[in-house]
Amino acid sequence: MSDLQNQHGIERLAAHTTLRLGGPVGRFVRAAAPAEIVAAVRAEDEAEQPVLVLGGGSNLVVADAGFSGTVVALTPPAEPVRVEAGSHPGRVQVTVAAGVEWDALVAQAVAEGWVGIEALSGIPGTVGATPVQNVGAYGQEVAQTISAVRVWDRRERRELTVANDACGFGYRSSRFKAERYDDAGGRHTVLAVTFTFARGTTSAPVAYTELARTLGIELGATAPAAEVRAAVLGLRAGKGMVLDPGDHDTWSAGSFFTNPIVAPEALPAGAPSYPQPDGTVKTSAAWLIDRAGFAKGYRVESGRAGLSTKHTLALTNRGAASAEDLLALAREIRDGVRARFGITLVNEPVLLGCRL
Repeated sequence: MSDLQNQHGIERLAAHTTLRLGGPVGRFVRAAAPAEIVAAVRAEDEAEQPVLVLGGGSNLVVADAGFSGTVVALTPPAEPVRVEAGSHPGRVQVTVAAGVEWDALVAQAVAEGWVGIEALSGIPGTVGATPVQNVGAYGQEVAQTISAVRVWDRRERRELTVANDACGFGYRSSRFKAERYDDAGGRHTVLAVTFTFARGTTSAPVAYTELARTLGIELGATAPAAEVRAAVLGLRAGKGMVLDPGDHDTWSAGSFFTNPIVAPEALPAGAPSYPQPDGTVKTSAAWLIDRAGFAKGYRVESGRAGLSTKHTLALTNRGAASAEDLLALAREIRDGVRARFGITLVNEPVLLGCRL
């Protein structure tokens, strides 16, 4: 029995989230094939019962009270990856089941010569979660390689294939994140994701300064995809962003706050500035947090939750935290940044049964 279960063996979401937080669930089931996922979700919806579709639990903060409904945990099916010839000889189309571990796909892509996600190495979670958040890091986003997303529409109760241009991809957002069904989940349950990759062993152009510097190349240049993956894994590990059960700096949901996008006149003096196509600017949440007085390693009074000692954007469970400990830290940081700079940080993880 897991030490994150209670004495009666009741499943707790703390055993299934990277923050290791979250109380008991009403019912816990696993589903692999699309038909199994649809059947499990549809049954709960028709019974008007709450349901949470759970991937890797890497972008989720669950209340200490837990979740009274059914958790449908995704696992890889018998045929997790299907490869087809692309419409262009230099490309390949790959359809991946929602329950496949994301980093396992990245490793396979590098090994097979599928180019375009090598800079997304080391990100925890499952493939099905990536289009919801439009997962991105080190200059790449999944929107750049996703061609279609197969979903179960919980309102219309039918399967749909949503093409890339209908996904509403934006910075850490998509229609799958924006369109809600209820407090526990979105309107669309992702069943599979189809990617279109270039073929080759050389990476896509490196679009992130820190990564280019680590590789010893100019920004916009390319490198062997395997070297890009290794460099990203090294950078992430140095920031506590690669899961390690023995390192409390990795007991997090990754970056807790998104980088704010503000009007140019609202940008604090000296803050990093990344111009956006609509005339706004993106700035660094980490810079704001640090300049507002919250340094790496900062902790709440109890000491049970704190900022990573390696990265100010990661809010961490120091080993015995409650969800409320973590939320108290998040509120303190959000309010401190707002008081100092007039900018309100927005949480990236999904909050279930709790709020900031």
